[in-house]
Order: sequence, then C-alpha cells, then structure tokens
Amino acid sequence: MALLDIQGLSTVFDTEGGTAKAVDNLSFSLKKGSVLGIVGESGCGKSITSLSILRLVPPPGRIVSGKVIFDGQDLLSLSESKMQGIRGDRIALIPQDPMTSLNPVYTIGEQIIEAIELHQNVSKKEARKRAIEVLDQVRIPEAANRIDDYPHQFSGGMRQRVMIAMALSCKPDLLIADEPTTALDVTVQAQILDLMRSIQKDEGMSILLITHDLGVVAEMCDDVAIMYAGSIVEHAPVVDLFKRPKHPYTVGLLNSIPRPGSTRLTPIDGQPPSLINLPAGCRFASRCPLVEPKCLEALPPLEEKLPGHTARCVVVPSETAAAKS
Repeated sequence: MALLDIQGLSTVFDTEGGTAKAVDNLSFSLKKGSVLGIVGESGCGKSITSLSILRLVPPPGRIVSGKVIFDGQDLLSLSESKMQGIRGDRIALIPQDPMTSLNPVYTIGEQIIEAIELHQNVSKKEARKRAIEVLDQVRIPEAANRIDDYPHQFSGGMRQRVMIAMALSCKPDLLIADEPTTALDVTVQAQILDLMRSIQKDEGMSILLITHDLGVVAEMCDDVAIMYAGSIVEHAPVVDLFKRPKHPYTVGLLNSIPRPGSTRLTPIDGQPPSLINLPAGCRFASRCPLVEPKCLEALPPLEEKLPGHTARCVVVPSETAAAKS
C-alpha cells in the first residue's frame, strides 16, 4: 500500500525570462516501510519536489497542479494550520546542509525540544527525555551531557546526526532526506547511511531519499526514480535499474560512476535544456547517442519496459511487450 502518492505534480518559478517548469507533471508513489531514491543532476527538480510535498516552495515558486496524497489525504487541499500539524510530526525533513540548518544561538537540545513540544502533548521534562533518547539513538556520545551544547561545538558529521535526531523526534511515518551526506567525508557518509538504514528498519519508516549519488542509492533504496529536466525518465526496483537500465540518460549516469582501475570518467556531453523553453519532444534528445527523428516530435510517455520498470523512451525496446508478443 502506498503511503505517498504523487499525481501530476507541477511546480513553476516565475522569472524575468519566463516561467520555469521546475517540476513538470510528476507522478510516483512510495510504499509504506520502503525507501525510494530520487536521482538526477543538479537543477533537475529533486529538492523542489521535496519542498512541494511539504508545501514549502519559496517565492517566486508556486505549485500549479497535481495531488500529493499522503495516507489517503491530499496535502495540497489542507489548510495551512493542518499542514503545520503534519510537517515535523508525520512527515519530517532532513535538509541538505546541516551547517546552516541549525540555529547557532540555541543549544541543540532547545531546538529538538521545541520540535517535540510543538507536535507532542508532553511536558518540558518529558520532551527533554525524548530529545536525549533520539540523540542517543543517532549515536551522539554522552547525549545527556551534549544536549546543552551549541551547534558550533559539533563536527559536520555530528551536526548531521543532530538533524536526523530532530527529524526522528516525533517518530514520523515519512522521512524526506535531501542529500543527507553532502559535504561529509566518505567515512562519515558511510556511518550516516548505516545509521539511517538501521533506524528505518527498526522504526518501519518510509524514506524518500534525494541524492545525485547512485552509490548511495545502491546502498539504501528499494526503488529508484531518475529525474531529468523536471520529470521522471525512469522508475524501477534498484537491482533492475543497475542491471538493465532502460533510458539512455540512466545509462549515461551509470557509465559516469568512477570504477577501480579506470583513469577516465565517461561524461554525458551537452547540457540539460532550459526549464523556461523546454523542447516539444524528449528532453534528453540533444544529448542522447540513440536519438531518432521521432524523439523530437512529442514527449515520450512513461511506458513499462519490464514488470514494475518504466522508462520515458521510444527508442529502447520494451522487453515486456516482446515477451507478450
């Protein structure tokens, strides 16, 4: 059963040059207790998707259409007061930059306790006890003592653990993690991913993991959606995507991963199209090695290429259709 079901979501930004379609007719779902990765280049719309789910798109951005069905209710139709009750409680966000997301003039304990008191009907004493519990859960050493420390007294990796603790403090059903290991060294990245995986399994949470790192996806996710220029171009179980990618952009991303013994990376030539002037056909066509004239005519639909594996490509054949014929 889907905990989160996105249907035709579109978010735009009004600029001097025109209207940029940051998220364009996006649809996907996330099952209860599973981890879905959203992957793509910078600027493809990953973070705006997460902010759209939470209705936190900054001006001049605005959601223009679609539905965000969370546990049976459309979040886009709720009042702001009801939405405030869901943010941080049932849906929590780990923002991209732990260095700037914590308020430097308040202790980490004050900031976590504030989140707990806002959503849970508990006393200050109980909220502090819960804050210590979540700090201990994310493996902050001597949590009972460090709860009164300020953000500057923590390393980057420890601040990221604090952000995870804050997100977990109200035991959310859905955790949105936006590039949770950005700017952390490789050793700390591994620790943070291991921490998130163990907590997800213990708590039975659903996680929407936003990243540009396919290595993180392989480590963490059950399913993955590949985004390009505001839309999803491929959606599949992780193992299927790595073994049998069905969109040329996904193939390009996989080929660009550094490999042992190789001294060269294989880049994807060219640049993504302008979100203000999107092409009529496939948005990857100008960079695609397999492009054909029909690719330029209309935006390809997401079609099933394998059971549970869809891709937005009219050139790559469908194994599903071949099997049925």
